Amino acid sequence: MERRSFFKFGAASVAAVGMAPGLASASQDQSLAARTTDKWFHLGKGESVSPGRQQNKDVDVAVIGGGAAGICAAVSAARNGAKVILVQDRPVLGGNASSEMRVHLNGVNHLKNGLPERETGIIEEILLHNRFENPQESFPVWDHVLYDFVIREPNIELLLNTQAIQAITLDNNIVTARCWQLTTETEFMINAKFFIDCSGDGLLAASAGAEYRTGREGKAEFNEQYAPEQPDGWQMGASLLMSAKDMGRPMPYSPPSWAIAYDPEKNGAHKKRKFHAYHEGIWWIEVGSDDDIIADAEVNRHKLMGYLHGVWDYIKNSGNFPESENLALDWVGSLPSRRESRRFIGDYILSEPDMLGYKDFEDAVAFGGWSLDEHNPGGIENPTEPPSYFHAHFENIYQFPFRSLYSRNIQNLLFAGRNVSQTHIALSSSRIMATCALQGQAVGTAAALCCEKGISPRTLANTFIDELQEQLLRDDVYIPKRPAKDPDDLVNKVSAIFANTTKSGNATNLTNGISRDIDGNINHWESIDLPATIQLEWESPVEISRVLMKCDTNVKRNIMMRKDSKNDGIYRNDVPEEMLKALQLEVRVRGQWQSVGTIAGNRTRLITADFPKQTVTALRVTLTETYGKTSARLYEIRAYT
Repeated sequence: MERRSFFKFGAASVAAVGMAPGLASASQDQSLAARTTDKWFHLGKGESVSPGRQQNKDVDVAVIGGGAAGICAAVSAARNGAKVILVQDRPVLGGNASSEMRVHLNGVNHLKNGLPERETGIIEEILLHNRFENPQESFPVWDHVLYDFVIREPNIELLLNTQAIQAITLDNNIVTARCWQLTTETEFMINAKFFIDCSGDGLLAASAGAEYRTGREGKAEFNEQYAPEQPDGWQMGASLLMSAKDMGRPMPYSPPSWAIAYDPEKNGAHKKRKFHAYHEGIWWIEVGSDDDIIADAEVNRHKLMGYLHGVWDYIKNSGNFPESENLALDWVGSLPSRRESRRFIGDYILSEPDMLGYKDFEDAVAFGGWSLDEHNPGGIENPTEPPSYFHAHFENIYQFPFRSLYSRNIQNLLFAGRNVSQTHIALSSSRIMATCALQGQAVGTAAALCCEKGISPRTLANTFIDELQEQLLRDDVYIPKRPAKDPDDLVNKVSAIFANTTKSGNATNLTNGISRDIDGNINHWESIDLPATIQLEWESPVEISRVLMKCDTNVKRNIMMRKDSKNDGIYRNDVPEEMLKALQLEVRVRGQWQSVGTIAGNRTRLITADFPKQTVTALRVTLTETYGKTSARLYEIRAYT
């Protein structure tokens, strides 16, 4: 970066992060990567050279954090026309779901009726991509599936092993994110119109001066029945997982020097601290904090490693688990998976009554439904309490508002994930990764719209929220109680829609704007067998060049990768048999049917068919094959010029 430019931003940065005057001049004199004192003699060149490694990046949207939320934010912004950079501080994508931590990518896994209400949109597309590319269900391969999913997007540049360490601000806007890439010793100065912090801990947002809070609210502030009487500093802890392998012969185990002995009988451990399926990891090996959980991270990591080996020592050597005789640890985590730290303040703070009361929000952009799963704040260090309280389970899914996904005091800052604007109790449900991913798709789409219109997220929320919701619905996000009503969808103008065969539902359901069966209502059409056709008629000719269809992937059954590879009525470990694999499209032009496309090997619920613009009076879709079922189901058809 040019010296004059750096001085300009440096002053703003000092004001933003509150640096002491004595430190300011030192930070301004040289960037992290200038390396003017480096004594490097390059033998190949025969001269002294400078290793200074500095780069400026100019983009529309900078996404910080490459977990589920960040990936969905980056992809959605890119697909909606923005030039995007995705910054991830680890060598792999996926956050808590990556091979480094191996947490199941949960979402609305089950409601009170026992069934999921699975998320669609980009997060489902990712999980389906994994089902095709990683049938062996390998976590290291999953890392590469995510990598492929991101870098195949032409509008995204990915920076791995890179941390956003400082925001440079001007007039309550972030101008630049100062980043450091560990592997290349490079300083990146990322200039963007909008910044999305999906990093969990939110260092960039915090250094920008975005307001945030930590700890637990008291009951009175938001009328939360499950909150403590008085506010305190407790935050849910981080967990460390492990997995074991059956070696087919007795495998002795000796704990390392730092192991912390675990004896549930001696410690009076709560009966809900169970050991079933322990060879796949024990989620309650967890340590929280009542103060600065970020500052405590390395101390807690060391303790968690000790507790993990102490628990495994108990399993192997207490005599209470004879079935463990042939088991040996084949993977142990070294990077704890966090649940909670900073929660940034938006124009709305989502709370427990909003969720339990199923509040309707005019600016709803996502949904959740995981239980109010507040982990014991002391974690394994408070063994007499249950590892999690599971305060309440939901009968239906709840809405998540857009006003909780951008900063109330930094004008061009959005966020998604566990760091969004909500109470501690609300976080106990919405922190689940697939819910965070829906938030990510919402803010990525919002940032692209803000770029296009030259407006702030607040203006988008107040003036253009319908436009944001319609784009999300078009991109196969489901928003509870918000049917699609896209004025550009030419299917809204059809005079008739009919099928040649019907097993359940009705062909007219494909135009009702609701793209799943929910609340006891059928919103699909299903054929008796295959092939089957759907035909749409217009009284007057219309020009179309794109058709969108939403097929069936059975959202009542989970498809995330699991360590136990479950395949039952709730989980599946293969490609959904209901998903449409092949179809043909025809249009009627001046009374004659013409083929405009054939799709074979479809791999997504949202099917897009583009073709040269045609003036037509009818559209006919012939469904020819699924991934296993002998009938096919659709939830929506749209047509656009």
